[in-house]
Amino acid sequence: MRIDQLRRHGGAYALAAMMLMGCEQPETAAALPTPRVAVLAVAPSRLELTDDRPGRVAALRVAEIRPQVSGIVLRRSFEQGSEVRAGQPLFQIDPAPFSADVTMAAAALRRATVGLERARTQAARLQPLVKADAVSRQTYDDAVFEREQAAADVAQARATLARRELDLKFATVEAPIPGRIDQALVTEGALVGGGDGGPMARIQQIDQVYVDVRQPASSLAPLREAMASRRTESGDGLPVTILRADGEPHEAIGRVLFSGISVDPGTGDVLLRILVDNPRRDLLPGMFVRARVPRTSYADALTLPQQAVVRVGGQPRVWTLDANDQASLKPVELGELADRRYRVSAGLDAGQRVVVEGMERLSEGLPVTVRDRLASNPAATVVR
Repeated sequence: MRIDQLRRHGGAYALAAMMLMGCEQPETAAALPTPRVAVLAVAPSRLELTDDRPGRVAALRVAEIRPQVSGIVLRRSFEQGSEVRAGQPLFQIDPAPFSADVTMAAAALRRATVGLERARTQAARLQPLVKADAVSRQTYDDAVFEREQAAADVAQARATLARRELDLKFATVEAPIPGRIDQALVTEGALVGGGDGGPMARIQQIDQVYVDVRQPASSLAPLREAMASRRTESGDGLPVTILRADGEPHEAIGRVLFSGISVDPGTGDVLLRILVDNPRRDLLPGMFVRARVPRTSYADALTLPQQAVVRVGGQPRVWTLDANDQASLKPVELGELADRRYRVSAGLDAGQRVVVEGMERLSEGLPVTVRDRLASNPAATVVR
Protein backbone atom coordinates (compact mmCIF):
# COMPACT_ATOMS: atom_id res chain seq x y z
CA MET A 1 0.00 0.00 0.00
CA ARG A 2 2.81 2.41 0.91
CA ILE A 3 4.63 1.66 -2.35
CA ASP A 4 1.57 2.56 -4.40
CA GLN A 5 1.25 5.89 -2.63
CA LEU A 6 4.89 6.71 -3.44
CA ARG A 7 4.31 5.89 -7.07
CA ARG A 8 1.22 8.14 -7.24
CA HIS A 9 2.85 11.14 -5.57
CA GLY A 10 6.43 10.74 -7.00
CA GLY A 11 5.70 12.79 -10.14
CA ALA A 12 4.32 15.63 -8.07
CA TYR A 13 7.43 15.63 -5.89
CA ALA A 14 9.71 15.76 -8.95
CA LEU A 15 7.76 18.66 -10.52
CA ALA A 16 7.95 20.62 -7.29
CA ALA A 17 11.72 20.08 -7.11
CA MET A 18 12.21 21.31 -10.70
CA MET A 19 10.15 24.45 -10.02
CA LEU A 20 12.22 25.14 -6.92
CA MET A 21 15.47 24.86 -8.93
CA GLY A 22 14.11 27.20 -11.60
CA CYS A 23 13.34 29.80 -8.97
CA GLU A 24 16.87 29.63 -7.58
CA GLN A 25 18.70 29.88 -10.99
CA PRO A 26 18.28 33.68 -11.50
CA GLU A 27 19.53 34.25 -8.01
CA THR A 28 22.66 32.17 -8.80
CA ALA A 29 23.27 34.01 -12.10
CA ALA A 30 22.85 37.34 -10.44
CA ALA A 31 25.43 36.33 -7.89
CA LEU A 32 28.20 35.80 -10.52
CA PRO A 33 31.04 38.37 -10.15
CA THR A 34 31.73 40.96 -12.87
CA PRO A 35 34.65 40.15 -15.19
CA ARG A 36 38.03 41.53 -14.13
CA VAL A 37 40.04 42.95 -17.02
CA ALA A 38 43.32 44.74 -17.71
CA VAL A 39 42.97 47.90 -19.76
CA LEU A 40 45.30 50.13 -21.74
CA ALA A 41 44.70 53.82 -22.42
CA VAL A 42 45.99 54.39 -25.94
CA ALA A 43 48.22 57.43 -26.37
CA PRO A 44 49.85 58.85 -29.50
CA SER A 45 53.61 58.45 -29.84
CA ARG A 46 56.24 58.61 -32.55
CA LEU A 47 56.55 55.34 -34.41
CA GLU A 48 59.44 54.49 -36.71
CA LEU A 49 59.29 51.28 -38.70
CA THR A 50 62.48 49.69 -39.95
CA ASP A 51 63.58 46.76 -42.06
CA ASP A 52 66.62 44.59 -41.41
CA ARG A 53 68.43 44.10 -44.73
CA PRO A 54 71.58 42.13 -45.49
CA GLY A 55 74.47 44.24 -46.71
CA ARG A 56 78.09 43.92 -47.71
CA VAL A 57 80.97 46.07 -46.47
CA ALA A 58 83.16 47.89 -48.98
CA ALA A 59 86.24 50.03 -48.35
CA LEU A 60 85.93 53.79 -48.62
CA ARG A 61 88.89 53.94 -51.03
CA VAL A 62 91.07 51.25 -52.58
CA ALA A 63 94.49 51.91 -54.13
CA GLU A 64 96.52 49.29 -55.98
CA ILE A 65 100.23 50.03 -55.65
CA ARG A 66 101.86 49.79 -59.08
CA PRO A 67 105.37 50.83 -60.18
CA GLN A 68 105.71 53.78 -62.52
CA VAL A 69 109.28 52.88 -63.50
CA SER A 70 111.02 49.62 -64.24
CA GLY A 71 113.72 48.17 -62.02
CA ILE A 72 114.75 45.74 -59.32
CA VAL A 73 113.01 45.96 -55.94
CA LEU A 74 115.69 46.54 -53.28
CA ARG A 75 113.59 46.59 -50.11
CA ARG A 76 110.11 46.73 -48.62
CA SER A 77 109.52 49.52 -46.08
CA PHE A 78 106.26 48.52 -44.37
CA GLU A 79 104.78 45.83 -42.15
CA GLN A 80 102.17 43.75 -43.90
CA GLY A 81 98.68 44.37 -42.52
CA SER A 82 99.64 47.65 -40.84
CA GLU A 83 98.28 51.16 -41.13
CA VAL A 84 100.15 53.43 -43.52
CA ARG A 85 99.88 57.16 -44.09
CA ALA A 86 99.68 58.99 -47.40
CA GLY A 87 103.16 59.57 -48.82
CA GLN A 88 104.83 56.87 -46.72
CA PRO A 89 107.55 54.94 -48.63
CA LEU A 90 106.51 51.37 -49.36
CA PHE A 91 109.05 49.91 -51.83
CA GLN A 92 112.46 51.04 -53.01
CA ILE A 93 113.36 50.28 -56.62
CA ASP A 94 117.08 50.41 -57.48
CA PRO A 95 117.68 54.16 -58.02
CA ALA A 96 121.16 53.91 -59.58
CA PRO A 97 120.07 53.95 -63.27
CA PHE A 98 117.73 56.88 -62.63
CA SER A 99 120.39 58.78 -60.73
CA ALA A 100 122.75 58.36 -63.67
CA ASP A 101 120.04 59.61 -66.04
CA VAL A 102 119.61 62.69 -63.86
CA THR A 103 123.34 63.38 -64.01
CA MET A 104 123.36 63.06 -67.81
CA ALA A 105 120.32 65.30 -68.16
CA ALA A 106 121.91 67.92 -65.90
CA ALA A 107 125.08 67.89 -68.03
CA ALA A 108 123.02 68.27 -71.19
CA LEU A 109 121.24 71.23 -69.65
CA ARG A 110 124.54 72.92 -68.80
CA ARG A 111 125.78 72.36 -72.34
CA ALA A 112 122.60 73.80 -73.81
CA THR A 113 122.85 76.79 -71.46
CA VAL A 114 126.42 77.50 -72.63
CA GLY A 115 125.33 77.29 -76.25
CA LEU A 116 122.52 79.73 -75.55
CA GLU A 117 124.89 82.24 -74.00
CA ARG A 118 127.25 81.99 -77.00
CA ALA A 119 124.36 82.47 -79.45
CA ARG A 120 123.05 85.49 -77.54
CA THR A 121 126.54 87.08 -77.53
CA GLN A 122 126.96 86.49 -81.24
CA ALA A 123 123.57 87.98 -82.09
CA ALA A 124 124.24 91.01 -79.88
CA ARG A 125 127.65 91.58 -81.54
CA LEU A 126 126.19 91.48 -85.08
CA GLN A 127 123.23 93.76 -84.40
CA PRO A 128 125.14 97.13 -84.64
CA LEU A 129 127.20 95.82 -87.56
CA VAL A 130 124.16 95.00 -89.65
CA LYS A 131 122.84 98.52 -89.04
CA ALA A 132 126.13 99.93 -90.33
CA ASP A 133 126.05 97.56 -93.29
CA ALA A 134 129.31 96.03 -92.09
CA VAL A 135 127.81 92.51 -92.34
CA SER A 136 125.08 91.13 -94.48
CA ARG A 137 121.52 90.86 -93.29
CA GLN A 138 121.65 87.10 -93.86
CA THR A 139 124.55 86.70 -91.42
CA TYR A 140 122.64 88.52 -88.71
CA ASP A 141 119.46 86.50 -89.35
CA ASP A 142 121.45 83.27 -89.04
CA ALA A 143 122.82 84.44 -85.69
CA VAL A 144 119.31 85.25 -84.43
CA PHE A 145 118.11 81.85 -85.60
CA GLU A 146 120.93 80.10 -83.74
CA ARG A 147 120.05 82.08 -80.60
CA GLU A 148 116.40 81.01 -80.70
CA GLN A 149 117.37 77.41 -81.44
CA ALA A 150 119.76 77.43 -78.48
CA ALA A 151 116.94 78.73 -76.24
CA ALA A 152 114.75 75.85 -77.40
CA ASP A 153 117.54 73.38 -76.68
CA VAL A 154 117.79 74.74 -73.13
CA ALA A 155 114.05 74.33 -72.60
CA GLN A 156 114.18 70.77 -73.91
CA ALA A 157 117.18 69.92 -71.73
CA ARG A 158 115.42 71.38 -68.68
CA ALA A 159 112.29 69.27 -69.38
CA THR A 160 114.42 66.16 -69.81
CA LEU A 161 116.10 66.80 -66.48
CA ALA A 162 112.72 67.24 -64.77
CA ARG A 163 111.55 63.94 -66.26
CA ARG A 164 114.68 62.12 -65.10
CA GLU A 165 114.30 63.58 -61.62
CA LEU A 166 110.70 62.41 -61.61
CA ASP A 167 111.78 58.89 -62.56
CA LEU A 168 114.28 58.98 -59.71
CA LYS A 169 111.48 60.02 -57.34
CA PHE A 170 109.24 57.23 -58.67
CA ALA A 171 111.94 54.73 -57.75
CA THR A 172 110.62 55.19 -54.20
CA VAL A 173 107.07 53.82 -54.34
CA GLU A 174 104.87 55.77 -51.90
CA ALA A 175 101.38 55.24 -50.50
CA PRO A 176 98.86 57.39 -52.41
CA ILE A 177 96.18 57.20 -49.68
CA PRO A 178 96.10 56.45 -45.94
CA GLY A 179 94.73 53.10 -44.88
CA ARG A 180 95.56 49.52 -44.08
CA ILE A 181 97.95 47.78 -46.45
CA ASP A 182 97.52 44.15 -47.35
CA GLN A 183 100.27 41.61 -47.93
CA ALA A 184 103.15 42.42 -50.26
CA LEU A 185 102.68 40.82 -53.67
CA VAL A 186 106.32 41.22 -54.73
CA THR A 187 109.53 40.51 -52.85
CA GLU A 188 113.01 41.98 -52.81
CA GLY A 189 114.91 41.14 -56.00
CA ALA A 190 111.79 41.09 -58.18
CA LEU A 191 111.88 42.93 -61.49
CA VAL A 192 108.89 45.25 -61.80
CA GLY A 193 107.78 47.58 -64.53
CA GLY A 194 105.05 50.05 -65.38
CA GLY A 195 103.44 47.59 -67.77
CA ASP A 196 103.08 44.75 -65.23
CA GLY A 197 99.63 43.28 -64.87
CA GLY A 198 99.60 42.77 -61.12
CA PRO A 199 99.99 45.31 -58.31
CA MET A 200 102.81 45.31 -55.79
CA ALA A 201 100.39 45.72 -52.85
CA ARG A 202 96.92 47.01 -52.10
CA ILE A 203 95.79 49.72 -49.63
CA GLN A 204 92.22 49.99 -48.36
CA GLN A 205 90.99 52.96 -46.37
CA ILE A 206 88.61 51.54 -43.75
CA ASP A 207 88.38 54.23 -41.06
CA GLN A 208 85.06 54.76 -42.83
CA VAL A 209 83.39 52.06 -44.89
CA TYR A 210 80.45 51.67 -47.21
CA VAL A 211 77.68 49.18 -46.55
CA ASP A 212 75.84 48.31 -49.77
CA VAL A 213 72.29 47.10 -49.16
CA ARG A 214 69.79 45.74 -51.64
CA GLN A 215 66.28 47.08 -51.11
CA PRO A 216 63.05 46.34 -53.02
CA ALA A 217 62.19 49.09 -55.46
CA SER A 218 58.64 49.17 -54.05
CA SER A 219 59.95 50.58 -50.74
CA LEU A 220 62.06 53.26 -52.41
CA ALA A 221 59.43 56.03 -52.43
CA PRO A 222 58.86 56.22 -48.64
CA LEU A 223 62.61 55.89 -48.08
CA ARG A 224 63.32 58.87 -50.30
CA GLU A 225 60.66 60.87 -48.49
CA ALA A 226 62.29 60.02 -45.18
CA MET A 227 65.73 60.98 -46.55
CA ALA A 228 64.42 64.31 -47.81
CA SER A 229 62.70 65.02 -44.49
CA ARG A 230 65.83 64.14 -42.55
CA ARG A 231 68.05 66.42 -44.64
CA THR A 232 65.52 69.23 -44.18
CA GLU A 233 65.37 68.78 -40.39
CA SER A 234 69.01 68.11 -39.50
CA GLY A 235 71.00 68.65 -42.67
CA ASP A 236 72.56 65.18 -42.67
CA GLY A 237 71.60 61.81 -44.10
CA LEU A 238 69.06 59.29 -42.87
CA PRO A 239 70.52 57.35 -39.90
CA VAL A 240 70.93 53.58 -40.25
CA THR A 241 71.91 51.11 -37.54
CA ILE A 242 74.44 48.43 -38.48
CA LEU A 243 74.00 45.13 -36.64
CA ARG A 244 76.86 42.89 -35.62
CA ALA A 245 76.94 39.12 -36.14
CA ASP A 246 75.40 38.62 -32.68
CA GLY A 247 72.55 41.01 -33.47
CA GLU A 248 73.86 43.83 -31.28
CA PRO A 249 74.01 47.32 -32.83
CA HIS A 250 77.34 48.63 -34.05
CA GLU A 251 78.71 51.52 -32.01
CA ALA A 252 78.65 53.92 -34.96
CA ILE A 253 75.49 55.02 -36.75
CA GLY A 254 75.59 54.96 -40.54
CA ARG A 255 74.15 57.55 -42.89
CA VAL A 256 72.39 56.83 -46.16
CA LEU A 257 74.32 58.50 -48.97
CA PHE A 258 72.14 57.68 -51.95
CA SER A 259 69.95 55.05 -53.54
CA GLY A 260 70.62 53.47 -56.89
CA ILE A 261 69.17 54.85 -60.10
CA SER A 262 68.60 51.48 -61.74
CA VAL A 263 66.60 48.41 -60.73
CA ASP A 264 68.03 44.91 -60.99
CA PRO A 265 65.76 43.19 -63.52
CA GLY A 266 66.38 39.80 -61.91
CA THR A 267 65.51 40.68 -58.32
CA GLY A 268 63.65 43.99 -58.53
CA ASP A 269 66.05 45.52 -55.99
CA VAL A 270 67.94 48.80 -55.93
CA LEU A 271 71.27 49.58 -54.31
CA LEU A 272 71.34 51.58 -51.09
CA ARG A 273 74.80 52.88 -50.10
CA ILE A 274 75.43 53.66 -46.42
CA LEU A 275 78.50 55.42 -45.01
CA VAL A 276 79.59 54.11 -41.59
CA ASP A 277 82.37 55.31 -39.30
CA ASN A 278 84.72 52.45 -38.47
CA PRO A 279 87.28 53.74 -35.95
CA ARG A 280 88.02 50.29 -34.50
CA ARG A 281 88.40 48.70 -37.96
CA ASP A 282 86.08 45.83 -36.99
CA LEU A 283 84.05 46.18 -40.20
CA LEU A 284 86.23 44.68 -42.92
CA PRO A 285 85.72 44.86 -46.70
CA GLY A 286 83.75 41.92 -48.01
CA MET A 287 82.08 41.23 -44.66
CA PHE A 288 78.34 40.57 -44.63
CA VAL A 289 76.32 42.52 -42.05
CA ARG A 290 72.71 43.49 -41.47
CA ALA A 291 71.53 47.08 -41.73
CA ARG A 292 68.44 48.35 -39.94
CA VAL A 293 67.03 50.71 -42.56
CA PRO A 294 64.15 53.09 -41.73
CA ARG A 295 61.03 52.23 -43.73
CA THR A 296 58.52 54.85 -42.65
CA SER A 297 57.62 56.90 -39.59
CA TYR A 298 54.50 58.33 -37.95
CA ALA A 299 54.57 61.35 -35.68
CA ASP A 300 51.41 60.47 -33.67
CA ALA A 301 50.66 56.79 -34.01
CA LEU A 302 48.26 54.78 -31.85
CA THR A 303 49.50 51.25 -31.19
CA LEU A 304 47.96 48.24 -29.45
CA PRO A 305 49.35 44.91 -28.27
CA GLN A 306 48.52 42.08 -30.62
CA GLN A 307 46.46 40.20 -27.99
CA ALA A 308 44.04 43.14 -27.65
CA VAL A 309 42.62 42.54 -31.15
CA VAL A 310 39.83 39.98 -31.66
CA ARG A 311 38.51 38.80 -35.01
CA VAL A 312 34.79 38.65 -35.65
CA GLY A 313 33.97 37.32 -39.09
CA GLY A 314 37.54 38.03 -40.11
CA GLN A 315 37.23 41.72 -39.20
CA PRO A 316 39.43 43.21 -36.44
CA ARG A 317 37.69 44.55 -33.36
CA VAL A 318 38.69 45.64 -29.87
CA TRP A 319 36.84 45.81 -26.56
CA THR A 320 36.66 49.33 -25.19
CA LEU A 321 35.36 50.69 -21.90
CA ASP A 322 33.21 53.78 -21.46
CA ALA A 323 33.17 56.13 -18.48
CA ASN A 324 30.94 53.66 -16.55
CA ASP A 325 33.33 50.73 -17.16
CA GLN A 326 30.89 49.07 -19.54
CA ALA A 327 32.37 46.99 -22.36
CA SER A 328 31.71 47.69 -26.01
CA LEU A 329 33.04 45.88 -29.07
CA LYS A 330 34.36 48.37 -31.59
CA PRO A 331 35.62 47.80 -35.17
CA VAL A 332 39.06 49.18 -36.02
CA GLU A 333 41.34 49.43 -39.03
CA LEU A 334 44.85 48.09 -38.49
CA GLY A 335 48.11 49.11 -40.10
CA GLU A 336 51.51 47.54 -39.73
CA LEU A 337 52.27 44.78 -37.24
CA ALA A 338 55.65 45.36 -35.66
CA ASP A 339 57.18 43.98 -32.49
CA ARG A 340 53.84 42.29 -31.67
CA ARG A 341 51.99 45.60 -31.76
CA TYR A 342 49.45 46.84 -34.31
CA ARG A 343 49.29 50.37 -35.54
CA VAL A 344 45.65 51.48 -35.44
CA SER A 345 44.94 53.56 -38.54
CA ALA A 346 41.24 54.21 -37.79
CA GLY A 347 38.57 53.39 -35.22
CA LEU A 348 40.20 54.62 -32.00
CA ASP A 349 40.87 57.99 -30.47
CA ALA A 350 43.64 58.98 -28.12
CA GLY A 351 42.73 58.36 -24.50
CA GLN A 352 40.27 55.53 -25.11
CA ARG A 353 40.60 52.52 -22.83
CA VAL A 354 41.06 49.17 -24.54
CA VAL A 355 40.82 45.77 -22.89
CA VAL A 356 44.00 43.78 -23.36
CA GLU A 357 43.39 40.90 -20.93
CA GLY A 358 40.23 39.16 -19.72
CA MET A 359 38.01 39.77 -22.76
CA GLU A 360 36.90 36.10 -22.94
CA ARG A 361 33.76 36.67 -20.82
CA LEU A 362 32.81 40.07 -22.12
CA SER A 363 29.54 40.93 -23.83
CA GLU A 364 28.10 44.14 -25.17
CA GLY A 365 27.22 46.58 -22.37
CA LEU A 366 28.48 44.32 -19.61
CA PRO A 367 30.02 46.20 -16.65
CA VAL A 368 33.54 45.11 -15.72
CA THR A 369 36.03 45.59 -12.94
CA VAL A 370 39.35 47.11 -13.99
CA ARG A 371 42.09 44.92 -12.56
CA ASP A 372 45.19 46.59 -14.01
CA ARG A 373 45.75 49.87 -15.79
CA LEU A 374 48.66 49.23 -18.14
CA ALA A 375 50.96 51.90 -19.47
CA SER A 376 50.61 52.72 -23.14
CA ASN A 377 54.28 51.72 -23.58
CA PRO A 378 55.02 53.97 -26.55
CA ALA A 379 58.04 52.76 -28.51
CA ALA A 380 60.22 55.33 -30.16
CA THR A 381 61.33 52.76 -32.70
CA VAL A 382 59.54 49.60 -33.64
CA VAL A 383 61.61 47.03 -35.48
CA ARG A 384 60.12 44.64 -37.91
